[in-house]
Amino acid sequence: MNTNYFFESLNFLRPEVVITVFLAVVLSFDLAFPKLKKVLPYLTALGIIISSGYAVQDFLSMQQPQPISSASKLPLLAFDALAVFFKIIILASSLFLVIFSEKSSEIKSTVERLGEYYSLILGMILGMLILVAATDFLLIYLAIELMSLSSYVLAGFLKTSTKSTEASLKYVIYGSVASGIMLFGISLAYGMTQTTNLFVAANSLTMNPGNPILLVFVSLMILSGIGYKISSVPFHFWTPDVYEGAPIPITAYLSVASKAAGFAVLIRFVKTVYPPVDGLMMISAYNINWKQILIYLSIMTMTLGNLSALWQDNLKRMLAYSSIAHAGVVLAAMATMNDEGITAILIYFVIYLLMNFGAFFIVMLIRNEINSEHIDDYNGLGYKMPFYGVMLSIFLVSLTGLPPTAGFIGKLYVFLALVNSKMIFLALIALLNSVISLYYYIRVMKHLYLMGSNDQAETLKVSFSNILVALILAIPVILFGIYFGPVADFAKNSAVMLGVR
Repeated sequence: MNTNYFFESLNFLRPEVVITVFLAVVLSFDLAFPKLKKVLPYLTALGIIISSGYAVQDFLSMQQPQPISSASKLPLLAFDALAVFFKIIILASSLFLVIFSEKSSEIKSTVERLGEYYSLILGMILGMLILVAATDFLLIYLAIELMSLSSYVLAGFLKTSTKSTEASLKYVIYGSVASGIMLFGISLAYGMTQTTNLFVAANSLTMNPGNPILLVFVSLMILSGIGYKISSVPFHFWTPDVYEGAPIPITAYLSVASKAAGFAVLIRFVKTVYPPVDGLMMISAYNINWKQILIYLSIMTMTLGNLSALWQDNLKRMLAYSSIAHAGVVLAAMATMNDEGITAILIYFVIYLLMNFGAFFIVMLIRNEINSEHIDDYNGLGYKMPFYGVMLSIFLVSLTGLPPTAGFIGKLYVFLALVNSKMIFLALIALLNSVISLYYYIRVMKHLYLMGSNDQAETLKVSFSNILVALILAIPVILFGIYFGPVADFAKNSAVMLGVR
């Protein structure tokens, strides 16, 4: 391999290189200075900030899509706005993860294992960064495995908690099954196309579609591996138990960053291998409507997620089913498979990052005080913890999609994309699901303010740092609900520059 070409390619991988370097630094520092565990989160945060700087610089300087090629000149990684956009989402989520971990009583109880904790976080970040840009089946699989193996351990990081251990075990079992199915699908795809590259596979299927039944079978197997990462029905079964048992910072991170990475690879896979035919997403020339598959998945995912959330008394479990429902909304936007739908997805993820992390952050801070996530233990907390009560209410209203919060703007763009694509029925189902979600979000606020006595309630003092983090998340949720132009422009530029059409 040409040395100059190798270093030129590394220039496109600066965020990944930085994370890799800091992974080695954190591991080495922990081994060399085992008593300085408190320095590790700052080292991790520094690596994430530097990597984020490079990602933002890549986005601002981007002119046109430019694939990173291997020695055989087949693109392995796409250097386009879609990849960079999701890298920014993942890195921003990762920075919040480090902040949350510093404030979590659960993570503080494992101080002797912080070296492993932050090393695994960096490993998971690296896997996600590679996944959102991967254009080769094998690289997609390896990236999913890298992020999954790290998340399996992190989900069960609280060794003294039986729920955490159960979460890790279930995550491993479900993940292994989904991974095996996906790998088998990839092997069949290779047998049909004689390549693992998405672009070459697309050309091969155009020239020789092969057996249509086998092609559908292969597509669904690959989709099962991706669907597992985004928690879409029927691949969602791991989500509630894992979200409930994992430490809250990890739960919040999986609900945003893992889904973002999964949707990024799903968008690239569908738009590369199955390009539009007369406005429809068709599998090869046999007119099997891939778009219809996405519509069915969307309806099942958002409906099951919302209906299941109605019966949950544990806040983490409720937010887990809520995240499944939100994945269904994103799938609805994706079913349009046009620039407007992609723009809606990107806008939705920016807003979802803020409001979902905000909700989990307040739930974590309340748990630090009352050592519970059960909704009955929230009775009257709106008076005892007024700041937490107001912040949680703002995030829940935004998750519902009510104005004047950013959540309304996110869902508005999804509905507009559906209506403009003449998918009125799906838009109505999404609207109905938003109404259903209002019940279980308002139920939390009911317990905060309308249940339990507020007599002689002692107001809890909140630290300045907690107030600052909460406001960093809450202010954009309100601001973008009123002035959402910058987010919309950011997402539209990413969709326009999308290089996998």
